[in-house]
Amino acid sequence: MKRNIAIATLTAAVLVGGGLATTAAFADSDSSGKDDRTATADRAADNTGEQRTARTTVDAATGAALKAVPGTVTEAELDDDDDSDRTVWELDVYGSDKVWHDVTVDAGTGKVLSDREDDENDDRDRHAPRAAAVSLDAAVKAALGAQPGTVTSVDLDDDDDDGKRDALRWDVDVAGKDGKQHELHVDAKSGKVTVDQDDDNDGDDD
Repeated sequence: MKRNIAIATLTAAVLVGGGLATTAAFADSDSSGKDDRTATADRAADNTGEQRTARTTVDAATGAALKAVPGTVTEAELDDDDDSDRTVWELDVYGSDKVWHDVTVDAGTGKVLSDREDDENDDRDRHAPRAAAVSLDAAVKAALGAQPGTVTSVDLDDDDDDGKRDALRWDVDVAGKDGKQHELHVDAKSGKVTVDQDDDNDGDDD
């Protein structure tokens, strides 16, 4: 009787072990096709974590930065601080002193953590801030009107291929209420909003 029980137990263990091995084999064989989607999901998870700790909106962060450095904000991005566990807004400000500044604002408290002159002053287009008829605040409102959600970054893009100032635009990243990341473009002169068609988060450029 004891011998029969032992045999039955051993058989069950072999079957379970084989099943686990088979499952692992299938998982390995299927993982390569999911690399892009996994990476995209990881980025979305990072953005979600940042949003949870970001009680300070992009508008509030911009206001705080301009109190510290009067001028024009041309970029604001929600990011994790490398030197601490907190989430921060990193902003580029072209100051009224005609110098570029990097300003860091605590996304939890709204407090300005640092203000330093940008080392790449000579490589920036100083005319872009003055050429943008649409402000950062207006661009954010326009983008959120087209795609409700939470803004995670906004950037004044003057990197045009044909050298025309007409190409100046605001690039706005929005974490939508649908759980997806969306990239929108707001014309810096007209305020017209267009949606990037490659923002479906599947890792493919259709």
